Amino acid sequence: MADSKRFLLVFLICTVLSESGIVAEVKQTQGRAEPFVGVNIGTDVSNLLSPADLVAFLKLQNIGHVRLYDADSDILKALARTKIRVIVSVPNNQLLAIGSSNVTAATWIGRNVVAYYPETLITAIAVGDEVLTTVSSSAPLLLPAIEALYSALVAANLHTEIKISTPHAASIILDPFPPSQAFFNQTLNPIILPLLQFLSKTGSPLMMNLYPYYVFMQNKGVVPLDNSLFKPLTPSKEMVDPNTLLHYTNVLDAMIDSVYCSMKNLNVTDVMVLVTESGWPSRGDSKEPYATIDNADTYNSNLIKHVLDHSGSPLHPELTSSVYIYELFNEDLRSPPVSEANWGLFHGNSTPVYLLHVSGSGTFLANDTTNQTFCIAMDGVDARTLQAALDWACGPGRANCSEIQPGEGCYQPNNVKNHASYAFDSYYQKEGRGSGSCDFKGVAMITTTDPSHGSCIFPGSKKISNKTKEAINGTEASGAAVQLRLVTVGSQINKAIKENRWGLGASQKRRYNMNASSSSTREERTPGWGLLGARPAICEIVVTSMMPQKGCEETMFLQRIKYPIME
Repeated sequence: MADSKRFLLVFLICTVLSESGIVAEVKQTQGRAEPFVGVNIGTDVSNLLSPADLVAFLKLQNIGHVRLYDADSDILKALARTKIRVIVSVPNNQLLAIGSSNVTAATWIGRNVVAYYPETLITAIAVGDEVLTTVSSSAPLLLPAIEALYSALVAANLHTEIKISTPHAASIILDPFPPSQAFFNQTLNPIILPLLQFLSKTGSPLMMNLYPYYVFMQNKGVVPLDNSLFKPLTPSKEMVDPNTLLHYTNVLDAMIDSVYCSMKNLNVTDVMVLVTESGWPSRGDSKEPYATIDNADTYNSNLIKHVLDHSGSPLHPELTSSVYIYELFNEDLRSPPVSEANWGLFHGNSTPVYLLHVSGSGTFLANDTTNQTFCIAMDGVDARTLQAALDWACGPGRANCSEIQPGEGCYQPNNVKNHASYAFDSYYQKEGRGSGSCDFKGVAMITTTDPSHGSCIFPGSKKISNKTKEAINGTEASGAAVQLRLVTVGSQINKAIKENRWGLGASQKRRYNMNASSSSTREERTPGWGLLGARPAICEIVVTSMMPQKGCEETMFLQRIKYPIME
């Protein structure tokens, strides 16, 4: 009976006062700040970029907000004058010293904040990480540490510029669904209530690490996968809060609203939720079948759209929480399970684990706007494993492997890694560079660096071999006509001329039309190629200054010029 009364009370509070109370007060606290998506940067990476290269990479990817798990001096120096906003962190193992001594707290602020600000835009301090649920012995020191650090910020006159809070695990909230019945674990209230009052007083956010992945894994059969991934749902599949009748189309919104209702249950209505961690692993062991590249891509791409579209949540559609994606890099040095090392958007050397699909959602994370991406074999993979993946690509995968046969352009260097890279890329391009088409059981990776070399031109490349270019240029000088045998895997040849993929001179582009007369066009099937589409994959085109004839219609993407044949 007591529980039912408590749930009814929470229900009444969340429904009657949500718009007039929480929204108005949090909006006032939030001010005009736009919601954003940032990234967490972990450093348990065997080949981590140097600080200078890391910052250059962040700028390349248009990442404007990062969270560090410490206050790394080299990274903070490299971030100076970049306009990238940074959350620095106090590791859990420093809480005892800082929470026990104001002098230690002041020293920490001096060394890790004052020394870099404002050249480095430190916007917040995260004190510990999931302290209440992972290192409960340090819980009594959490608020004293936060208050001591805040006092040091006040002394440095930085307390209005830099917020201070502590990230929590979602497990501090009990009965998270329906959100209207959610409440904080009451055994933690003696710490959480004064913490919330402090956050309210200082205008700081409540930091929460929220993972729909774990909600789904712990409630399989109850929480549908599509709800966890932000996939479009029919009304019948939407989660409905029976108390508020609000419809939830995704798990993250329900988790965020459960936090707001939990705070309201403690009479706190003016603290904004900041999601300091959220993400989806791209790889797992046999017990983690949903940790896949496709699901990781879907979740993080949709998460970015959700935030940048100012989608809000059903309880508070006018409020959109900012989110830090966990994480920027795969931390390959982390302990099992396998998923622990596979939360990253990128490998440690900055090559993407997968390409996000965030077009139309601003400029954040430019890795989906690259015109050229390739799939190659990863370093450090044993030859037997690579050979098995190569055999699959050239066999069941129906990749074009003709160019890695003896005597062909990509046969050299004659080793399994180079041959596998070509085969992997052929399959990847054939599949339209789709999610999951560059994995091969974890031995392949995506790169934006064209792996073509010498006369070996990789599928998807816009390069032509030096041999072909010299032949074309020589023909331009002599005025002779040229026949080019084209290997094609895609769009129309005229488009290739327009984009000048072959390095033709201006007069060549005017004179030569890339159409094939019926007498000069022949179709030829080569092992592997004829399987790529409904039409044969090799079409011989005559390049002359003749009047346009019937074109060689293509259904795939132009790959390269193969052989110049002088008339």
